Amino acid sequence: MSQPGRERREPPFLSETADVTGLIPRGLRVAAALSWRFIVVIAALWAILWLLGYLSSVVVPVSIALLLSALLAPAVSRLVRWHVPRGLATAIMLIAAIVVLGGLLTFVVTQISSGLPQLQAQLTNSLNQIRDWLINDLHLRQEQIQDFINQAIGFLQNNQSWITSTALTTASTVGEILTGLVLALFVTIFFLAGGEHIWSFLVRGVPNQVRARVNVAGRRGFASLVSYIRATAAVAVVDAVGIGIGLWAVGVPLVVPLATLVFLGAFIPIIGAVVAGGVAVLIALVTKGLIGAVIVLAIVIGVMQLESHILQPLLLGRAVKLHPLAVVLAIAIGLVAAGIAGALLAVPLLAVLNAGIRSLLHEPELDPATIDTLHGRVPEVAEHAREPEPDERGDEEEK
Repeated sequence: MSQPGRERREPPFLSETADVTGLIPRGLRVAAALSWRFIVVIAALWAILWLLGYLSSVVVPVSIALLLSALLAPAVSRLVRWHVPRGLATAIMLIAAIVVLGGLLTFVVTQISSGLPQLQAQLTNSLNQIRDWLINDLHLRQEQIQDFINQAIGFLQNNQSWITSTALTTASTVGEILTGLVLALFVTIFFLAGGEHIWSFLVRGVPNQVRARVNVAGRRGFASLVSYIRATAAVAVVDAVGIGIGLWAVGVPLVVPLATLVFLGAFIPIIGAVVAGGVAVLIALVTKGLIGAVIVLAIVIGVMQLESHILQPLLLGRAVKLHPLAVVLAIAIGLVAAGIAGALLAVPLLAVLNAGIRSLLHEPELDPATIDTLHGRVPEVAEHAREPEPDERGDEEEK
């Protein structure tokens, strides 16, 4: 115990530590604090991305189901407003969507199949013209052409195992895609039939103080997703019309099924446009020769450049209130990070986040029941949105 009258002194090492802390410049302390927080945030983001990649076989179908729900939800809500039960309205719209998509694909397949005999005859003529061009213009001998064909056949025979393994890998990939489509369809049914109840259940996990704001932000995000789907459909129509007019001007047969294929492929970024454009170029090569194929290739490239650099940034940017540069960068980053699935989901994710964050920052006092995010919400859904939560009901009963 210290004696009265004596002043208590701290040990020298404690005072030295305090002095050392005071000697560190304030800017360096702030930079160090920001640095380790930045590292923690980056680590958390990396962990989230790794988990999403690990669960990609589930995340991608659920995301596609959300896109399909955004496409069909306005029509389902309109039917419900016409006093059609929600379950029946969901079944009607899903069956209609399947019939329309299946009808378009069937139309494309039947039209191309019916034109195969003519295409085969024109293919024979084109091959003969190519052979005559090689012999007469390039002065190749028949033996050289046959040797090239034999070398190609020998290459296929020598790499038969690699081709077989690649085919098996492709078959397994196709199986995974079909499984994902079935899962996406299954999830879409529940999103359309009970999406309001699912969202209300998720919102209950948010604290009461910010529950209304989070509810409004989520509904704003879904409205932005609906706008994105509509803008994508408009871009697909422009692609189909532009390439269809070009094919008609060149005189390529099967213009309508090829334009329909372009419309369907436009919903799949990058790969859809490449496949549809490649089919159009091949048919032009068979029917109109090399010059016609080059013209069609130029038309396809021009329309795709118009889509990627003008239509998508402007239409999508206006629909989801994003800057065109943000749309382009989102597609590029999604493609690099997760391939085709990333390119497909990058802009919708950015649109939802942008709308939700804007709502959280600028719409703190709105009533969720007044937000018409589904473009035609029915009265019973609005009443359900205004129902008090269980804890609120308990407070009212106590009062």
